[in-house]
Amino acid sequence: MPRFSVIVPAYKVQAYLHECLESVLSQSYPDLELIAVDDCSPDACGAIIDEFAARDARVRAVHLPENQGLGRARNAGLAQATGDYLVFLDSDDTLTPDALRSIADRLKETGEPDVLVFDYARTYWSGEAQRNKVAAQLTEQGPAPFRLEDRPGLLRVIMVAWNKAYRREFVERRGFAFPPGYYEDTPWTYPVLMTAETIATLDRVCVHYRQRRQGNILGTTSRCHFDVFDQYDRVFAFVDAHPELDQWRPVLFRRMVDHLATVFTKPGRLPRGTRAEFLRKARAHYRRYRIPGTPVPLRTRMRHTLVHFGVHRTFRTLQAAMSWRRSAVKLAAKALRTLRAAVLQLHYRVQLRLPLRNRAVFAAYWGRGHSCNPGALESAFRTHAPHIRTAWIARPEHHHTIPAATRRLRPNTAAYWTALARSKYLVNNVNFDRRLVKRPGQVMIQTQHGTPLKHMGLDLQERPAAARDMDFGELLKGVDKWDHVLSPNRHTTLTWERVYPGSYTTLAYGYPRNDVFQQATSADVHRLRESLGIPQDAIALLYAPTHRDYRRTQRAHLDLERVLRRLGPRFVVLARAHYWHEGPLAAAASGRIIDVTDHPSVESLCLASDALVTDYSSLMFDYANLDRPIVIHADDWEAYEAARGTYFDLRAFPPGAVARSEDELIDIFATDHWRGSRSTQLRTAFRERFCPYDDGRAAERVVRHVVLGETDLPPVVPLADRHPVPSAAASLTRSPLATVPQPATSQPLTDRL
Repeated sequence: MPRFSVIVPAYKVQAYLHECLESVLSQSYPDLELIAVDDCSPDACGAIIDEFAARDARVRAVHLPENQGLGRARNAGLAQATGDYLVFLDSDDTLTPDALRSIADRLKETGEPDVLVFDYARTYWSGEAQRNKVAAQLTEQGPAPFRLEDRPGLLRVIMVAWNKAYRREFVERRGFAFPPGYYEDTPWTYPVLMTAETIATLDRVCVHYRQRRQGNILGTTSRCHFDVFDQYDRVFAFVDAHPELDQWRPVLFRRMVDHLATVFTKPGRLPRGTRAEFLRKARAHYRRYRIPGTPVPLRTRMRHTLVHFGVHRTFRTLQAAMSWRRSAVKLAAKALRTLRAAVLQLHYRVQLRLPLRNRAVFAAYWGRGHSCNPGALESAFRTHAPHIRTAWIARPEHHHTIPAATRRLRPNTAAYWTALARSKYLVNNVNFDRRLVKRPGQVMIQTQHGTPLKHMGLDLQERPAAARDMDFGELLKGVDKWDHVLSPNRHTTLTWERVYPGSYTTLAYGYPRNDVFQQATSADVHRLRESLGIPQDAIALLYAPTHRDYRRTQRAHLDLERVLRRLGPRFVVLARAHYWHEGPLAAAASGRIIDVTDHPSVESLCLASDALVTDYSSLMFDYANLDRPIVIHADDWEAYEAARGTYFDLRAFPPGAVARSEDELIDIFATDHWRGSRSTQLRTAFRERFCPYDDGRAAERVVRHVVLGETDLPPVVPLADRHPVPSAAASLTRSPLATVPQPATSQPLTDRL
């Protein structure tokens, strides 16, 4: 008996069926049977199903003699199912990687509930993915399993069959089956949720719900959309047969009215000449199932009025008026934006004619907060050149990261353009606004934000998938404004000067953001770990993957929950998504995954961790300065290298152990290979090549040379004489009498972080 029976009905989906079936059979949880039902499809669906059945014994092909529709095709698959749990998947959708393993784990954690509700994401032909907007209803916090009355908000989640796993014994005992017609999920899902004794949730995207440009059943024009009335008749008939469910009538009524209004208002569903008929039937259903006194939410009151009174023309008039109002507001807003931009540019031109001031303006990562090399340099300006007033450009939500002594500037304001026009020093780790005019006497410091492993600059001309719409001419115009470019090693110097050709001067002084690694103390590490909630005796792994150019939609390449389960309770993960991504890498269901994506200082996270786990992120070059273990997870190196291009084979010259799969990564930590002698040898060679200048005084050298004009700069401390602060795990193994000499610093650590 398999754990899962995955039922896939197929009809006219030959272009998508292969990907759908493959997403099931390639799951990391193999204990399944795949029941693929050919609903007498006129295309190649039947042949595709037979091909899969011939190659994999887990596939059971079912061929229906005539087309019966989605509901009855599912029933045909249901009759063949032998698994503990049923999972329905539409044939143009796909399961996400490791979805069944996550579902199986959650079922076990919650005591084998009758129903498990999991999340989904809509995927579009453009590659865009959009997660369910009411995903908060699927939180795993609180008691589990539960009944629907304990979490009635679940009824706000889309009422479909394919976002749930059902205990087969529960379905058979209750005699649930799908009805014929459109909207067949409605009389299945409501009764299932209302009668389930035990329900659990999984806050994880397990299904990619394909939004097809054409061909989607619900997007076709047909009288079949009138089936929605019969489906709600079946729902209320079920409640009539089970008086104990009467409490759900008001909710069902409101959901029915919303559903009917949606069908009516969606363009292209109802054939011409049938809209008045549909509205009459909707009005009859409203009166038949309405419960007097049922409150109507304000946001849906207009829809209820439409269905209640059948005021088709009035509703259309109101819709047109609202549409006109929205258009008018948009046009007015656009005009105001255009006028504001013109006024600001006039202001900027005036400011360009005024004298320069002895000030410095800083920015990082396109308007983010006080961070990276510019952040470290801004602190060094205030320490070593206090006569220079500093300002930081950031969006308002990042202003809390800016030190109190530094002026805060919002992008594209009058103060912003004044600062760009009249500040002598301009510092950024990316380019400033392309409208910036570089004045004689202004000094621009391009700090960059990493050592290049992947192709950058002009090298991307040969990588269109990675370059996307990059304007290389505009890129070089920005390079021509640079006066100084920072570099932490010879590899970076040679790369920058080739891919960003210009007349600037390279300052091979190290990266200022790495100064803190040589200046922090063990007390600082302890304080940072406490602030992040890391248990005192835990081994904290910083997981920081990079962006994949070859994927339109990004996903975590590690199942962090599974990794932690295998490694045991001593390990925790600090999960940090790339700054181009939105949202966390993983749900912190166990409490041992700490989402640090929004933490303002990655240097603080490095100090707090005991080891770095990454793939191809440039963070590895900075982290090596701490002389702490680094583990590379290179499960897709060939795809990454082909799409982006790299300057050397990281697998041949890594900073530590290399894992080519998730299981290899787990084994590296389980066997202690991550901090063994071989890993130490690899890290030592890596540091010698990529960390020659980062001795804790890079920012000071830049300020003394560029601002103060000094030529006798502090000499670089050799690697053998540096003593970066040890990790918490390393400190636990040290003798109580052992100490690590810490260099003196003239500014508090909190300011530098």
